[in-house]
Amino acid sequence: MPDRTYSAEELVKMDRECMWHHIMPHKIFETQEPTIMVEGKGCMVKDVHGREYLDGVSGGVWCINVGYGQDSIAEAVYEQLKRLPYYAGSAGNPPAILFAKKLTTMLPYLQRVFISNSGSEANEKAFKISRQYNRLKYTGKDKYKIIYRDRDYHGTTLAALSATGQQERRMGYEPLVPGFLGIPPVYCYRCSLGKTYPGCDIACARALEELILAEGPDTVASVILEPITAGGGIIIPVNEYFDIIQEICKKYQVLLIVDEVVNGFGRTGKMFGHQHWNVKPDMLTTAKGIASSYMPLSVTMATEEIFKAFLNDPGDKLAYFRDISTYGGSAAACTAALENIKIIEDRKLCEHSEKMGNYLLEGLKELESFPVVGDVRGKGLFAGVELVEDKASKTPVSEQFVGQVLSKVAQQGVLIGKMTRSVPGRNNVITMAPPLIISKEEIDRIVTSIRNALEQVKLG
Repeated sequence: MPDRTYSAEELVKMDRECMWHHIMPHKIFETQEPTIMVEGKGCMVKDVHGREYLDGVSGGVWCINVGYGQDSIAEAVYEQLKRLPYYAGSAGNPPAILFAKKLTTMLPYLQRVFISNSGSEANEKAFKISRQYNRLKYTGKDKYKIIYRDRDYHGTTLAALSATGQQERRMGYEPLVPGFLGIPPVYCYRCSLGKTYPGCDIACARALEELILAEGPDTVASVILEPITAGGGIIIPVNEYFDIIQEICKKYQVLLIVDEVVNGFGRTGKMFGHQHWNVKPDMLTTAKGIASSYMPLSVTMATEEIFKAFLNDPGDKLAYFRDISTYGGSAAACTAALENIKIIEDRKLCEHSEKMGNYLLEGLKELESFPVVGDVRGKGLFAGVELVEDKASKTPVSEQFVGQVLSKVAQQGVLIGKMTRSVPGRNNVITMAPPLIISKEEIDRIVTSIRNALEQVKLG
């Protein structure tokens, strides 16, 4: 703790002088204060000036799944820090072992757990594993290409960014990593293939096979998909989608990676987003809600078949996974995750997420009477409202319009999110992902604040 209490003015001054904030254009801080949060309890957060907000985005990036102020997590971490805070991931420690065992019990078709630090890092591990696995298994081939889906987001490191289907996030960082290729999004409201469901034969899924054949099956290692597209606009696939994707992957020996960094741990109404469909991935990555961000933590999970390909003579330099993540050895982070999962299970927060998510969606659907509300979609406590200038043409509203809506909502003491610097001309979706402990009354407050904002903000 600081050796003295600092005033709001002092903290703001030091923030402006020293901080380099994430995804923020700092020019705006010449005329407005940076946001500084100091306290949270339940679904509420308080800023440095004492203003309280209902947090409709779980920490700003959809990660405080069990809400703020869960004493049992803090206490468990404290006790573990005193006992053993850390030892390198080349060795085991009891919390890490128990955590890995818990995950494999929850997902019995994924029996190996590689622990790291962030969602981006977890996806980097998955890409490295998929390339090395294919080179170990198919010695006469070079299956290295990785396929992603437009609008999906997989992280900020260069390989994860190369697998991200959001052009604005990639701008300025070229050249990106070679060997990454995109397929169309599963986005019925704006089908990029000009088709209409259900008469489309799910062409967006079949595009995967077309790309594999065009590139050559002997060159494609894996495909990575978010179960529900998150930062790209809360886009939910049709029910047939993953059946087709999985069939294609098996046909061409392509590994299927599901990115559960956002979807996981109750966000969509099930423990994992892919469990809404009959799909069993070869690898899974997750972070955020894994410890509700009380500690930084992520994992990359893989099948036993993949793991066994790395069981070779240690003298062969390619024969084992030559990767380490320093903070993957944090016993305290694994302790936080174990207690976090216990809270989700004991309080039945997946079921609560589904129930409250349906209630949220019902409330948001009532906003479709507004001319600017083009589409409302969601699953569990994960919802998006797409704003348009005209329902017939579906012309997206400007980012400035979306920003004004969020500002009006915040003035009512509610924080929601929006697509940010992702798809050129299409950053027109407002997003909600509140803590899984949210009440009906708090959901009513979110919906009412959006309604009030839409009544106040005008086009043009």
